[in-house]
Amino acid sequence: MSQATASKRSIVFLMVPDFTMIAFASALEPLRAANRMLGYQAYHWRLASIDGLPVPASNGVECTVDGALEEERRRLSGPERPSMAIVCSGLGIEAYQQKPVFAFLREANSRRVAIGGLCTGAYVLARAGLLSGRRCAIHWENLPGFSEAFPTADVYADLFEVDGNIYTCAGGTAALDMMLQLIGDDFGDEIVNRVCEQLLTDRVRSPGDRQRLPLRARLGIQNPKVLSIIELMEANLAEPLSLLQLACHVGLSRRQIERLFEKEMGRSPARYYLEIRLDRARHLLMQSTLPVVEIAVACGFVSASHFAKCYRELYARSPQQERGERKPLVLP
Repeated sequence: MSQATASKRSIVFLMVPDFTMIAFASALEPLRAANRMLGYQAYHWRLASIDGLPVPASNGVECTVDGALEEERRRLSGPERPSMAIVCSGLGIEAYQQKPVFAFLREANSRRVAIGGLCTGAYVLARAGLLSGRRCAIHWENLPGFSEAFPTADVYADLFEVDGNIYTCAGGTAALDMMLQLIGDDFGDEIVNRVCEQLLTDRVRSPGDRQRLPLRARLGIQNPKVLSIIELMEANLAEPLSLLQLACHVGLSRRQIERLFEKEMGRSPARYYLEIRLDRARHLLMQSTLPVVEIAVACGFVSASHFAKCYRELYARSPQQERGERKPLVLP
């Protein structure tokens, strides 16, 4: 892309209530730094909300905006049309239903405006009908519920994904990596390196870099056999493997696995397997509208009653109570 074209790149950030501040700042700051390194305003941006009023972030800080969504929609047919529209969202997005936002994104997409989503922004893009058959990224915590809600989206637990004119990232500092790639596409590695030096980051992570810490670091265990078994468990939640099957995969006896888990995890392998299945169920309860019985099946339980019993024993509340205690998204 030439400098003349890049100098006209303008971005509209659409702020959704309870958006994640770190993802927004991580997307905006590299643009500011790039302008400084280039010596001119190569990137311009505006902030918009559905009604033009300030929008609270999930940390309670209110963010003022430049205008209302309707103003941005009028600009789509004129010389002030943006080159990119990015949805900034965060907590509670599963309940978000704003038809004007979905209509704006569809119209922007039809006018060849690039569309982006930060953190849970993929939910909004999917509800607008823009992610069917498209690669996208979302935060690992939201991936189970998103996959169930939008089975036609090609979702990955990657840091970010770029599929044609669709840009999505998992949130947090992954927004920085996505925008650094955008800057690199516009101006090359030299400017990206200078921006990285300004922002005190030593490299641009690739889209496929892992979101979560490796199991070894996350759980604080070193035994490779135990790590292999846990990876198998996490990959087989809907149809849990038997202890005998796990043993065959790692070349140990059932008794050896039991001893290893008692030593490394402080509980039996069956108990640990149950806990990670219930953790997945908890995410689905909080991030989807799936019936409890479907969540039970998706997490490897033979009946809703057995699922409810196990859930209550671990979390001291029923699945229905868990769902009822979700923090609702305050819609404008």
